[in-house]
Order: sequence, then C-alpha cells, then structure tokens
Amino acid sequence: MDIQQKIEALPKCPGVYLMRGQKGGILYIGKAKVLSSRVRSYFHSGREQSPKIRSMVSQVVDIETMVTGSELEALILENNLIKKHRPRYNVVLRDDKNYPLLRLPIGDDFPRLEIVRRIKKDGALYFGPYVPAGGLHEMLRLLRRIFPLPNCSIVIDGTADRACIEFEIKRCLAPCTGNQSKEDYGRMIDQVRLFLEGRDKILVKALRKRMQQRSDNLDYEAAGQIRDQVMKIERALERQRVTSVGMEDRDVIGFSRKETSVDIQVLFIRGGMLVGRKDFFLEHMAGISDEELCTGFLQQFYNKEGVIPKKIMLPLLLGERVLLEKWLSGRRGGLVRLLSPTRGKGLALLRLAQENAESSLDGHLKLRAGGVAKMELLQELLRLKRSPYRIEGYDISNIMGTSAVGSMVVFERGKAKKSDYRHFRIKTVEGANDFAMMAEVLSRRMAILKEKPGTPPDLILIDGGKGQISAVGSVLDQFHLGSCDLIGLAKEKGDRGERVYLPGESNPIELPLGSPATHLLMQVRDEAHRFAVSYHRKVRGKKMLNSRLQEVEGIGKLRRTALLKNFGSLAKIEAATLEALEKAPKMNRKVAKILFESFKKQ
Repeated sequence: MDIQQKIEALPKCPGVYLMRGQKGGILYIGKAKVLSSRVRSYFHSGREQSPKIRSMVSQVVDIETMVTGSELEALILENNLIKKHRPRYNVVLRDDKNYPLLRLPIGDDFPRLEIVRRIKKDGALYFGPYVPAGGLHEMLRLLRRIFPLPNCSIVIDGTADRACIEFEIKRCLAPCTGNQSKEDYGRMIDQVRLFLEGRDKILVKALRKRMQQRSDNLDYEAAGQIRDQVMKIERALERQRVTSVGMEDRDVIGFSRKETSVDIQVLFIRGGMLVGRKDFFLEHMAGISDEELCTGFLQQFYNKEGVIPKKIMLPLLLGERVLLEKWLSGRRGGLVRLLSPTRGKGLALLRLAQENAESSLDGHLKLRAGGVAKMELLQELLRLKRSPYRIEGYDISNIMGTSAVGSMVVFERGKAKKSDYRHFRIKTVEGANDFAMMAEVLSRRMAILKEKPGTPPDLILIDGGKGQISAVGSVLDQFHLGSCDLIGLAKEKGDRGERVYLPGESNPIELPLGSPATHLLMQVRDEAHRFAVSYHRKVRGKKMLNSRLQEVEGIGKLRRTALLKNFGSLAKIEAATLEALEKAPKMNRKVAKILFESFKKQ
C-alpha cells in the first residue's frame, strides 16, 4: 500500500501519527483530533508550507497511526513517544535531567529536609525546583541559620547518649538525646513549611505571639531567641523576595530568537521568591512558529516528574490552551492555568524572563562562534581531515592493574556534552597494561557505534604518546573509521609545552602556548582524566566496602544494601551504636551484635 492509499484509509478519530523515512527511522510524531484530516493536510498540494515541512514530507515513505479514545489521550501518547524516539523534525529538548527539590517527609516522627531529584507519591511535601543546584544549597543554609534543623542521618529516638557539635554551636536542639520533644520539633517543622510555602506573614505573626507569651511569663531568654529568629526571617525575605508576598507559585516562560536559534528561559517563582531559572538553547528552529515552539516545549518540559505550579505564564496565547491545561491539571492533581498577562506584575515577570532569554541566547551564540573558530584552528594546526565538530577523549585509571576503568568524554563545538559521557570497566586485560586497556575501551566503543548508529567522532584524543597511538590505531582500521582523526596529547617532563602525536609520524607537533586550540585539547584531556579517576575511586571504594561487610557473618547482599541506604556510608555504619544497628532495616539483634563486635575488633 503506497502513501496515498494509506492516507485515504486513515480513521476519522483522535490519535497519534508517526511519519517514517527510508530506513524506517521516525521523522516526526504528531497528534490529531481527526487523524485523516490532519495527516492529509501535509500532502495537500495547494497548502503553503515552510521549507522544513516540505523537506520532511519529501522524505516520508510510510505513516503509522495509533488510535486513542480522546484528544487528551493522544496528547499523552504523543509526549511519551517523542520522549522515547526523539524524532528529527519535532521540537526536542536535549536537557532531560530532573531538577533538585527539597523533600520534607511530614509523616515521620522527626522529619528532616533532604535533596531529591524525583517526586514520589509518598505523602511527603516537595518544594522547588531550585536551579542551578547552588540555589538549593543556599536555601538550605538559610533555613539552618533560622531553624535549628538536624543535619545528620542517624535514627532520632531520644535515646542517644550525647549530642554532637551541632548542639554545642546551637544549630540543632538535639532531639536524638530527648532534649527537644516531638511536639516542639513538630512546631518547628510547621514553621519551616510556612517559610518554604511563602506564608511568612502567618509565620512571623505566630512567632511574635509566642515571643509575647514567653515575655509575659518572664522567660526573657526564650523571648529574645524568638525575636532574633523573626529578624533573620525578615532580613532573608527582604533580600530574596522579588515579587509581591501574596503571589502564588508560578513558572514564567520567555524566549528569544535569532536566525535559526532559540533560547527558552524558565523562571521558577515559589512563595513570591525567585528560587531558580533554567534556559534551553535550541538550534535549527527555522520554519517552526512561536506557538508550535511554545506548545512543544510545554509538553516535553512538564512531561517528566516535577513540581507543576498552579499558574504558568507564557508570552503568547496558545490555540491548544484548554487541552494543555487539562493535561497539566491531570499531572499536577489540581487545577493549572496557562496565562499571558498584558499588564501589571505578570507582564513585568514575562519581560524579565525574555531579557534573561535574550542574554543567554547571545552568550550561546558567542560560544558557538568561538567553538567554530577553535575547530578551524585545530584543523589547520594538526592537519586534520575535517573540522573536529565532535571530539571524544579517552583515559584509563587503575592501581597496578586493579579496579581498572576507562572513560570517554565528548566535546561538541568546543563544549562538553555530558549526556554522551561513558564509563568502561576493563574486562579482558589483566595486570598493569594501559596500552591494552585503551585498545579494549576503543574496541568496545566502536562496536557500540556499529550496532547502534550514532554521531561518530571527528577526532579521538587519548592521553599519551607514540605507544598509546600504536595500540589503538589498529582498532580504528578494524572498524573502518578512516574519516576519523586520532591524536595523542602528552607533556614532556620538565617542559611547559604540550605535544601532539599523530599516527605514523615520528616527530610530534608542539602546540603554541596560550592558543585557544591548545586550551581546548588540554580541557578534553583533563576532563577525561577527571572522569576516569572519579569512577575508579567509586569502583575501588565499593569493592573495599563490600569486602568489609562481606567478611561479617550474616551480612548478605540485601542487608548490605539496606545498611548503606539507612546510614549512608561505611564510616557511619562503623560509628553506629549497637541499638542503632538493631533498629536498622533488615537487621536483628544477633546479626547487629556480630557486626558491632567485628568493627570493634578492626
């Protein structure tokens, strides 16, 4: 059945359509209220279309459809399919990380704040997101200056023998020893919650009332402590609040376009405070309208786990606003409204988001221009076959051959692309043979590239000289990567300069000091080294940790995992009391005693 016949046979109901190219790859995924009408519109000869749509339609060889019960179901299915397949002609966000949040498990007897990146339906309260993560740590420091929250992971049951240094410096009231009652702790958590929810007027009013009560009872020391707490809260909010106190939680979205590039900026406002912002830089956006861009962004950004606020402010009204509000409300579990204010504080916030987007876009374009210049300089300096748009750097880390690992880091246009970084555990090489280890890592990387076609490297950089180059040169020949350049970067002892070794050439190229191209190669090499060493430490530490716990009778994999999850590290397990070990998940009195005594002997 050819394309035209498939179009004629399409159902007249809601659903999702997938347009496929020559090799079966998905070019575009869309949804429709009426599948037959929507798909037919792409192939209507009289319709004026953008160059991008014309290019896509010319490549379509097959159309697959999935029928759904409603347009909302079609929207949900479309979002999930785009996230899975990332089609070339859809608006696709490259940043799919989960953003840091503050979790407050109010169901616990003594709840403590913790940093998480995923929301669970566990009855806990979640606040945020805080982007960048530095904003989250700043908020935690602020909270701990105002409220004496415990900053430990021990079990709080009021039976601890003595308090830690945090109690001595008045940063914790030692509920672990029974010094702070459960009721008093609960009142403090209520205050923390009011602060994070932006209801500081209620919080300050309640604190002032308590201060007056303590003063009336002649407890002037306690009244003075509450007074100092109120002053800290007012000073902090005076510095951090950017909007009116009464403003609800909301996300503000602005964007800026230049040529074919777009920057989308999201401001996260919680309780009247700007707690974070995030920008997304998108390229090749020619032919995509502002409405399509904004709709696609909303669908993908809010399709992952996260805190969806009651209000989302946009720079334009969307044709699918009602459908999107219905979908967002379902994900949030409460009403969500999409707003496009034209005056007042709402308009001021939209302008702030747009100004941030314009500034970020200029920065990205300057970086890209600088990256292109570095690539051209590298190509000329090292006599490369082509401009090294994608550079992959490799390194090995081990101690006398033990716990050996390899790393791969990726730079595109001179900028690190951390989503493509990879770790390798050395499997086939025994003993300290870095040459063979590097050959194994390259072989496995090239095999993966052959099985799952992706973006091949233009330049492979390894840390080393002639020996390393000789060891891996045959690997590239084996996989027929003749278009890819290979170099080794090394520094001679007692010399400040860097030298580049090329396959088949005895004399290295000495790189000019201070050159942007030299800095880029050193950055790739150093990043590969850092990534390898950090993974090696992790593997070695896990191996040592497992061996220490495995030596103890009665500690199997399940108990080992439960202990680490409960205490956080081997050092904290070693420092735990016998009572704390007994109360830990998966433990009993007998095994806890054996573990406790084994650590005492060690």
